[in-house]
Amino acid sequence: MTSLLTTFLTPADTSATELPCHDTEAAELFFSERPAELEEAKALCAQCPLLAECRQGALDRAEPWGVWGGAIFDSGRIIAVKRGRGRPRKNPVQDAA
Repeated sequence: MTSLLTTFLTPADTSATELPCHDTEAAELFFSERPAELEEAKALCAQCPLLAECRQGALDRAEPWGVWGGAIFDSGRIIAVKRGRGRPRKNPVQDAA
């Protein structure tokens, strides 16, 4: 990820250390299994100057998973939301109201 994104940069552009995906404390969010953490990673991408290039590059490479360019990728495709692990409920939850 580092080498790919830094190839888009020129000396006049934002330095790689200012990109949200290059923050060592946030790096794990971009490849998390937890849907809430993936949404947090998407939010970090929102103001990135390389958003479109990152997303298109991930589409071109058919990235298998992770957050790229503010989108969640699964099996090389963009998905709207990632479901949590486990089996979904068979019956809807009843409101306790």
